[in-house]
Amino acid sequence: MITECVRLYRDLCAAMVPGAGMEAVAAELSRVIAPVVPHDALRCGTSNPSAGPSITTLAFWHGYTPDLGRELLRPDRVGEYLGELAHLARRQVPVTVARRPRPGMRDRLLDEHGAGEELCLALRSARGVWGVLCLMRAADRRPFDEADARRLAGVGPALVDAFRTYVTAPPAGSSLPEPPPGMLIVGADNRIKTMTPQAVPWLEAMRTHLAVPDWLADCSFSSLAAAAREQPRHLRLCVPSVGCGWWTTIEAQRLGDDGDVAVMIQRASGKALMPSFCDWYGVTARERQIMQHLYSGSAPKQIARVLDLSVYTVGDHLKALFRKTGTSGRDELIASLNR
Repeated sequence: MITECVRLYRDLCAAMVPGAGMEAVAAELSRVIAPVVPHDALRCGTSNPSAGPSITTLAFWHGYTPDLGRELLRPDRVGEYLGELAHLARRQVPVTVARRPRPGMRDRLLDEHGAGEELCLALRSARGVWGVLCLMRAADRRPFDEADARRLAGVGPALVDAFRTYVTAPPAGSSLPEPPPGMLIVGADNRIKTMTPQAVPWLEAMRTHLAVPDWLADCSFSSLAAAAREQPRHLRLCVPSVGCGWWTTIEAQRLGDDGDVAVMIQRASGKALMPSFCDWYGVTARERQIMQHLYSGSAPKQIARVLDLSVYTVGDHLKALFRKTGTSGRDELIASLNR
């Protein structure tokens, strides 16, 4: 008999079709989760644990109006959001209800759009924090209770596993042409001031091939710029290859003291890709060490000597790497980091 957890994982995987737009995937996720915890809207953001609680690299929104979405993603709330996520993830049961804790614009917008409260779950596993899932109910609906919180907590492990399956699935169809590196500048007002011609195809890929709504794309860059202003060094995100066939690196860095932030977008590969790649594919710390040496050109015997392991142990780790990444040998494994 298929257990409820296995059935939920299977249904979540079926909802997350590689190559489908983010809005379509969000609608399917909402449909699958609704029998577990009824709700009127869903938002979910995820990123790999190596990045720590940070700006999400994949975002799924369903049922929220653009105005309410913009309010929830206001640049001046980025630091608060990251702090709340880190605190939530440390709780024994990482679920909380957001009940409009203070008066102000957020309350007026929630009321204006008929929104009540959100039930939020930090997505975590033994590897770390993968993001957050929030369900919203309308103001005239029954408030969330402890039973809802317990049921939503049970969704977390299956959803994390389903996201990993989604991200590591082979690209749907042929890969899109890879644009050259591009750059854009986000001003102190959190709007895009200018961009290079090479940045345009990246934004088109986001809006067209991933079907990211315009309002969400704009908010993503505003939030990224706000987070970069708080960083002592540049901020780097690695976006999975869902829908296009190549992984993307987005790096943001302050330009002086006037509030401008430069955002570089380019294909992720090699050592820049490795932390995210290892998280999504479930590569262990030891396997990652071996992969790093392999990428640098070391042979298994050399790796064994440097890491003080037997050649047979290195061979076992390589077999595990090939199995996890769906590759058939060392050359194909290295190629997967450079595609």
